[in-house]
Amino acid sequence: MENFIYDYYVSPILSRTGYNPINTITYAVIALISLFVIYKLFKRFNIVVDRRFIYSVVPFILLGSTIRVVTDAIDAGNFSAITPIHQWILDSHIFDYGFLTVSPGIYLVISALLFATMFVCNKLKRSELVGWVGFVLWLPFFLLLLPLFKFWIYIVPILMLAAIPALIAFWLFKDDIYAVMVGSQALDGAATFFILDYSKSLLGISYFEQHVVSNGLCTIFGTCMTFYFAKVAISLAAAYILKTDKDAGQNEKYFIALVILIMGLAPGLRDILRMMAGT
Repeated sequence: MENFIYDYYVSPILSRTGYNPINTITYAVIALISLFVIYKLFKRFNIVVDRRFIYSVVPFILLGSTIRVVTDAIDAGNFSAITPIHQWILDSHIFDYGFLTVSPGIYLVISALLFATMFVCNKLKRSELVGWVGFVLWLPFFLLLLPLFKFWIYIVPILMLAAIPALIAFWLFKDDIYAVMVGSQALDGAATFFILDYSKSLLGISYFEQHVVSNGLCTIFGTCMTFYFAKVAISLAAAYILKTDKDAGQNEKYFIALVILIMGLAPGLRDILRMMAGT
């Protein structure tokens, strides 16, 4: 049993090999159970998932992706002592590659920060400050990475590939949340497609796909463009179902949209930041 846990869960993290079918299914089941519990808690405490709430969560997604790239940069040796703060980060080993700084642990850390912020802000009756707290937490980590960025120009095609489906979704559904949801999934697909198909020739850096499903699509068709189109098609279908569903309430619909948004935006942002930093 110990060997099984080590081989399928611990070793992929330590060896940086990513996901396998066993840990993918396990993490998916845990995520679904966690989401069900969170949804029930939201209903229990009358937490409304509206536009303001969703946009308040976005800075925390930025925070998680950026911390992940700080870890990537340190692990790759790209994170040098540019300033005394960079040196302190390196000496402290707080953001070294570990269970709490990579998936799935980073999701637990960011979720804990988000819920703690929500709790404090609600106690203070200042729930509108949740997003600003996330922004203040995220900004220092982005500034840490800023001196490492050298491939700015290559985010343009990725953002364009993400923006087009988002605009189509807004035109179809007349709802900015569904548009952002589709755009987030398209961003993940576009980043995967561009980086895996073109980074070696344009950047001189070779990346590999860590996720089982996307790796399978890229391998079968010989290009990750198929992954991008699959992401766009599935997210548009999800937006259509949510928009036209007459039984579910708006709170439930937006909760599902938020989950889909996070699943696209978090890895998509991480891929873009990592590419710009050359890690």
